Amino acid sequence: MISNLLIPAVLFFVIGFFAQVIRSDLKFPADLAKALSIYLLLGIGLHGGMELAKADFGSAVDAVVAALALGFLMPLLAYVILRWLGRIDALNSSAIAAHYGSVSAGTFLTALAFLEVQNIEHETYPIIMLAIMESPAIIIGLLLAKFSRGPQVQNGNDTGAKGHSVMGELLRDAFTNGSVILLLGAILVGVLATPASLKKVLPFYDGIFMGVLSLFLLEMGMEAAKRIGEFRKVGIFLVGFGIAMPLIGGTIGLLVGHSMLGFSVGGVTLVAVLAASASYIAVPPAMRLAIPEANPSFYLTLSLGVTFPFNVIFGIPLYYEMAQWLAA
Repeated sequence: MISNLLIPAVLFFVIGFFAQVIRSDLKFPADLAKALSIYLLLGIGLHGGMELAKADFGSAVDAVVAALALGFLMPLLAYVILRWLGRIDALNSSAIAAHYGSVSAGTFLTALAFLEVQNIEHETYPIIMLAIMESPAIIIGLLLAKFSRGPQVQNGNDTGAKGHSVMGELLRDAFTNGSVILLLGAILVGVLATPASLKKVLPFYDGIFMGVLSLFLLEMGMEAAKRIGEFRKVGIFLVGFGIAMPLIGGTIGLLVGHSMLGFSVGGVTLVAVLAASASYIAVPPAMRLAIPEANPSFYLTLSLGVTFPFNVIFGIPLYYEMAQWLAA
């Protein structure tokens, strides 16, 4: 497992983390970080679309069904654990659960880099699953919060109409989230564009992809380290949850990828990573708007400060080893 960690992307993450811990003056331009994210999402979406154009329709449908199932199941499972084992209040549980039902593009990209360095082939259907799994978890989080609050009454009048308007806006945002649009749009380009025209842009997305990923993870390492000081706020149980939940999700993802989808070792690993990751980009703004009572330091510290580094350093190699064991 140690040798599996010695890939440039992971090592750059460690450098960023260490630089922040020692309070280095290393800075990362915010606009550059956004640009790198856009490039990476377009790159994986484009390659996914190219492979989807050659894929069997039935297998693609199975992957979509599996993504929806995981997107709805994982936040419900996380909510139950937080409420009945951790005794966390309902609104904070709802917000945290939404993060653990959604996905982390950064973790997925790191897993792709891990498989590429190991020369391990994989199906491209998990890329479609990545694009789909953002929205269901946000929807579940919103519904859990609405259920937790119960009927809202203001000045003697039911405010259901206002609540319905807010819910509709948030649901629209969930389905039109920028990362989802980028992924789905790039997949569509990969499916529809002619092979000759794609050859002209592929050098841009192939030649520097791993270098851009290294820069992206350098910045993510710095961001993850910023959350260390907030561990005292989230408590011992929540820190344990931030490690245990990806292990539970990863196990479920392994079973789905192996038994339901019949993927190869590489594909099963990617499905496990999707189920094990926690969103730190798409979900936080939605929860901040929908559940202002929830403490952002809870869900941000868990998703970015605990689960993300755990998955990058330990989780991905572990899920790969377990996928090999299932295939044996």
